[in-house]
Amino acid sequence: MNRQKIEFPARGIEGDEIISRLKELKSNDAPWRNGRMFGYVYHPGTREAKTIEQAYQLFFADNALNPSLFASLKTLENETVAMVADLLHATEECAGNMTTGGSESILVAVKTARDWAKRHKPFIKDPELVAPVTIHPAFSKAADLVGIHIRYAPLTPDKKGDPAEITKLINGNTIMIAVSAPCFPYGVIDPVEEIAAIALKYELLLHVDCCLGGLMLPFVEKLGYKVPPFDFRVKGVTSISADVHKYGYASKGSSVTIYRTHELRKFQYFVHSDWPGGLYASPTMLGTRSGAPIAAAWAALKTIGSDGYLRMAREVMETTRKIQEGIKSVGGLKIIGEPAMSVFSFTSDKHDIYIIGDELAKSSWNLDKLQFPPALHMTISNLNSGHEDEFIAALKDAIAVTEGHKINAASSHVVVYIARAFSRLLPAKWFRKLSSKFTSLMNKDDGKNTGTGAAAYGIMASINNRENVDEIMLEVLDKLYTV
Repeated sequence: MNRQKIEFPARGIEGDEIISRLKELKSNDAPWRNGRMFGYVYHPGTREAKTIEQAYQLFFADNALNPSLFASLKTLENETVAMVADLLHATEECAGNMTTGGSESILVAVKTARDWAKRHKPFIKDPELVAPVTIHPAFSKAADLVGIHIRYAPLTPDKKGDPAEITKLINGNTIMIAVSAPCFPYGVIDPVEEIAAIALKYELLLHVDCCLGGLMLPFVEKLGYKVPPFDFRVKGVTSISADVHKYGYASKGSSVTIYRTHELRKFQYFVHSDWPGGLYASPTMLGTRSGAPIAAAWAALKTIGSDGYLRMAREVMETTRKIQEGIKSVGGLKIIGEPAMSVFSFTSDKHDIYIIGDELAKSSWNLDKLQFPPALHMTISNLNSGHEDEFIAALKDAIAVTEGHKINAASSHVVVYIARAFSRLLPAKWFRKLSSKFTSLMNKDDGKNTGTGAAAYGIMASINNRENVDEIMLEVLDKLYTV
């Protein structure tokens, strides 16, 4: 494959031409204003968005690296963290910082646990973290980056973290337990109270990943829905992450990590006092931090307010109810577990769920695909409100098309079967070379809203040797990020 050479521009281009080119590129992106995208984009509405965008532009050039020079950003960050902490029933002893997103919030929480253990459990040489298998992959990334191990616990039949299985995995190296409220795959909340009791018993830190639910669950609870305790009301919870750029409707790049005490938060910080360039200290992983997302997050919370979030939560939960009832009314489909909010998945014992997903994608309905079991995933936002009947009709049409093309479905299963057989029989080195031949399936008809290919996703989910899957994914990423 020949790589296209992109030369550094010899001279600047006029602004109108630049904007024209950007609009041309953007025209190929998946549309999200039509209500057919689930997740990825959270939009508060035209009036609120205008204020948030203005706040972003006002602090476009500002740098949160030096809070003494940009005191306004220090105030905006502290107030944003305090407002989110208030939602999560934090006490005056709690403290936190803003990050660029859920992954960084989780990364600093895991780094904090590692450094806390160095101080309080110095006998531990190989620290470990225990979490349900549904915990976000950012924890695995964080564990890899900070040099600790992560052990995954099986789930209960209702897809929640199993306290008994988590207890089995705790040993002399364990420093932290992590749970979700809710988990991404199924939208269920792990039994935080039971697991917190375990953390207290073994003197471990307990992080609750509320990146999805932190700005939604408090309002869902106020609306009268059943929400089990998950936040700082639970004794034993030592830290929580919550994304303001999801159901907080702020611009991308804004999340918070909050700790039960200031003393615990200190382990998050990095300081270096011997550098010739001066005293260096940073509260999160980044040094330079853009002031724009910080200001936009503050503006979102202030301009929407509790009444606005409550109104949007009511609308989103009603949309969720209508879509779930519509899915249940279709024969052969079922919702997985008991989702606590507007995030859920559905699967089928009757239909090929991946092919249904591809058929939906052909008409621009973008649903994520899950594995173990195969399922389609939905994150409902207010953008989807008013499109419930339209989606259910498209879902029924997708099933009808799938049923009418049994040969195509069978061919997909044959491809999956062959790939599974190769993964078992061929040496790993040979299989990795072969894998490069079908990585294109993962990006089939890129940019045309036709899905990622049921056969391709079926291959990934069915191969027993997960190292081979990792190699395929690395190949896909490498091709995606090549000009």
